[in-house]
Amino acid sequence: MSEETGGVVIYWRPLCTYCMKLLTQLRFTRLRYTKVNIWRNPDAAAFVRSVAGGNETVPTVTVAGRAMVNPSKRELLEAVEAYAPHLLRENG
Repeated sequence: MSEETGGVVIYWRPLCTYCMKLLTQLRFTRLRYTKVNIWRNPDAAAFVRSVAGGNETVPTVTVAGRAMVNPSKRELLEAVEAYAPHLLRENG
C-alpha cells in the first residue's frame, strides 16, 4: 500500500510556522509519515490547491488518502485512529 493511499503525507513548505508547529508536535508521537515540500514538487502544490480552495494552504495532510487542511495534532491523530489505526501501533 503506498503512502498516498494508506499512510500519512504532510504537505509543507519552508518558513511555514504552522508546518513547523505540527511537525514539532508529531516528533513526540509514534506516527510515521512522509513529508512533501510543495515548493519543490509542483504536483504536490497542485494537489494542495485542489483540496484547499485554490490556495497553497499548508500544512495539508492526507490520512489514508483523505485530505485535511491545516489540522491540529489532535485532529490529525483522530483521523489516523479512524482511518489508519495500524500507523499508531508499535509494530505497524
